[in-house]
Amino acid sequence: MFDLLRSVWREPRPPAAAPRVWRDWVLVAVLVPVAVVEGVLTRDLPWRVLSVVVAAGLVPTLLWRRSRPLLMVAVAFGVCQLSALVVDAEFPSQNVLVYLALLPYALFRWGSGREAVLGAAIMLGKVGLSGALGYLHPSDVLGGLVILCAAMALGAAFRYRSRARARELDQVKLLERERLARDLHDTVAHHVSAMAIRAQAGIATAAADPDAALDALKVIDAEAARTLDEMRGMVRILRTEEPAQLSPGPRVADVERLASQGPPSVDVQVVGDTDTLPSPVGAAVFRLAQEAVTNARRHARHATRIEVRVIVDDEHVRVRVSDDGNPRPAGSHGYGLVGMTERAGLLGGTCEAGPDPGRGWTVSAVLPK
Repeated sequence: MFDLLRSVWREPRPPAAAPRVWRDWVLVAVLVPVAVVEGVLTRDLPWRVLSVVVAAGLVPTLLWRRSRPLLMVAVAFGVCQLSALVVDAEFPSQNVLVYLALLPYALFRWGSGREAVLGAAIMLGKVGLSGALGYLHPSDVLGGLVILCAAMALGAAFRYRSRARARELDQVKLLERERLARDLHDTVAHHVSAMAIRAQAGIATAAADPDAALDALKVIDAEAARTLDEMRGMVRILRTEEPAQLSPGPRVADVERLASQGPPSVDVQVVGDTDTLPSPVGAAVFRLAQEAVTNARRHARHATRIEVRVIVDDEHVRVRVSDDGNPRPAGSHGYGLVGMTERAGLLGGTCEAGPDPGRGWTVSAVLPK
């Protein structure tokens, strides 16, 4: 219990809201004349002038109920209690004073934990003191406590509902950031790796075969153009002020684009009907194969061949990418394998990677259709 009270006491204020909005000014403009009219027209209202002054004078506290909730509660309930002590009886209230219920609501909605505790003590103490002095009938005391508790509970409920929604939005943003990170890694890293490999090949053959170096430069130029196009597409998606011209996402059929003559050569084989696969599954298959091929090119030492096999059956899509390179040295695998595992897991599938017996490395993924 002590830990609970301490956590409530240390509760910070929620993100700041607008100190006041146009509705607050409208509310004040309506309540002030209503308080005056009610005070004038109510028959047999004792202490009429004082009652009207208090009812109308406390209306402006609504303007600061979000930015200064504890102060406004102390002012409103303190004035009411002081007025009761002056007249030595329960202060003759007008129906318009029901607006004071907005103050405990605002206190628990916008105040800090210690402000809520202190404000609740002030409000409950005012009602309890009026009952103890005989200004209120026990039934009125109970009714007042019910109203106060209901207003405070409503404010706390909206407060934590807003916080839960903020957490949901943060979670969505985090998932979107992870998705963008995977897409950036899978696309940009693939093209950059291809450019790096071609550049190394061009440097190695430039002296003996200038034409081969020229071919490598052409490949690098094409890969750079593709990288810039994909980066521009992602930037257009992120810039909400501009409508993005979205192109269709990758499909299983696009896996065949990964085939090349090397080095090392990439052999691609797709088996089964790929036209009926859902778009998310098709895109995941392509990204998994693309990342696995990129990893093989970057890390498989002395590899001469990379095999990509995609098999579509009635229930699953199986992706297998293997190379014949030497086993990789132990160490960090970067984000590629992590991204592939996350991508497969989001679709209810699995992805595993590891060395083959003796030589080579294999990535295997199974995705449900």
